[in-house]
Amino acid sequence: MWSPDGSRLALNYKPKTASAIDVAILDWKTRAIHNLTQEKTKDHNWANPFWSHDGKTIYASRANANFTDSDVYRMEVATGTSENLTPHEGQRRTFVSSVSPDGHTLLVGSDRPGGFPNVALLDLATKQLTWATDTKWEANAGDFSPDGKEFTYVINADSRSDTFLADTATRNGAKINVPSGLNTYPGTPSSFSPDGSRLVVSHQSSIQPNDLWIYELAKQARQLTFSAVASLTATKIPASTLVHYKSFDGKIISAFVWVPFNLKRDGSNPAIVLPHGGPTGQTQDAFNRTVVALVTRGYICIAPNPRGSTGYGMEFQLANTRDLGGGDLQDEVYGVKFLEESGYVDPKKIGITGGSYGGFMTLMAIGKTPDIWGAGVEAYGIINWYTMLQHEDPRLQEYEKSLLGDPEKDRAIYEADSPLKYIRNAKAPLLVLQGENDIRVPKEEAEQVVQILKESGKIVDSHFYPNEGHGFAKRENQIDAIRRTVEWFDRYLKNKN
Repeated sequence: MWSPDGSRLALNYKPKTASAIDVAILDWKTRAIHNLTQEKTKDHNWANPFWSHDGKTIYASRANANFTDSDVYRMEVATGTSENLTPHEGQRRTFVSSVSPDGHTLLVGSDRPGGFPNVALLDLATKQLTWATDTKWEANAGDFSPDGKEFTYVINADSRSDTFLADTATRNGAKINVPSGLNTYPGTPSSFSPDGSRLVVSHQSSIQPNDLWIYELAKQARQLTFSAVASLTATKIPASTLVHYKSFDGKIISAFVWVPFNLKRDGSNPAIVLPHGGPTGQTQDAFNRTVVALVTRGYICIAPNPRGSTGYGMEFQLANTRDLGGGDLQDEVYGVKFLEESGYVDPKKIGITGGSYGGFMTLMAIGKTPDIWGAGVEAYGIINWYTMLQHEDPRLQEYEKSLLGDPEKDRAIYEADSPLKYIRNAKAPLLVLQGENDIRVPKEEAEQVVQILKESGKIVDSHFYPNEGHGFAKRENQIDAIRRTVEWFDRYLKNKN
């Protein structure tokens, strides 16, 4: 983030071997960097630094590794002295997003009881919060308008998000009229135009890829960019449906389901389960290229948000701690039961695919519940939490320990929660996709999977992408990965009698 006079940058700073992220200042003329913070705790990180309007102060958030506790700090640039603006007891998350033009108020997101993020105004003189929202979904703070009379926020309600514009004096917010789906404010440092008359909004949905829209505050929203090729129209893509079902213990699970057009309800159709990454994450109503490729080729798709997902309160987010691949795997399995009970799906034609933690879940699923799956495609997933700990980035090591505990004291948990313990039981043919330069889930994890399954006489294939990291950034590799995924499921699910 540029300083108001354009002479310096505030940035996140982490040496490769360090576990913590600090806030640093870069002098644009000399390129000299000095740290504003000196984080001593391995499992804490600084994020989202931005300047006061006079350039003398930086505001930033400091959070723990598993995103359950955070505070907002004010730091004097000249001296480096800092002050915690949100001291509290217990665990509570507060993140800062904007400062008012008069410098008196911060726009923040903070947890209300139950761990549900809401939007508030933080008075810098009194350090008191005045709430703008009261939801048991997930509200995220946005920006103040240039004159400070309005501010923005986003509410993520059950994986679909809406953008809001609020009056600062009354804190009353109104939803901006853009199509439903996944809507956010993408502007940096602000989504407001300099004169405050317009907002830029990012919109996507299950049938429309991500585009920018312009919202005239006195008028309606209009689309600014058109990223889809002309032949890709919404009428050709089945839209997502938000569904809910009970899991093994009665917990309600939300999921998105995509059903191909003109499908016969005769129990003959293949289906794919798509676990998301994280596990601290959420499948939202976004444009998903893999889903579009599968559903337009006749596959029913379901993407659950199992326990451990964000967006449903802190209790739900922590419900898979030290139980990775336990209750959350059963939430995925009960998604299969939900599809089978619909009458559309052939139980012998169920596939599963995901990346990162979704790749871990794929490995856990085919090893721990082998009779359910007809085929699997896993991308950069974890097979062994111990070897993962040895090779991953130090910051991610702290995140892993926040989920599983101490690797020595809690060794039994690490072993029970690793697919390594179960993978030899797998029956489903497995395709492994991996970037060779992945520092989040290093390629050693994928190499172990392939070696074990080959030695066990299982059907397995793999492809390693040179110069790719955690996920595939090059367009040709994205296309290749989707093509390989579709061909794998066609071979082992569609052709299965």
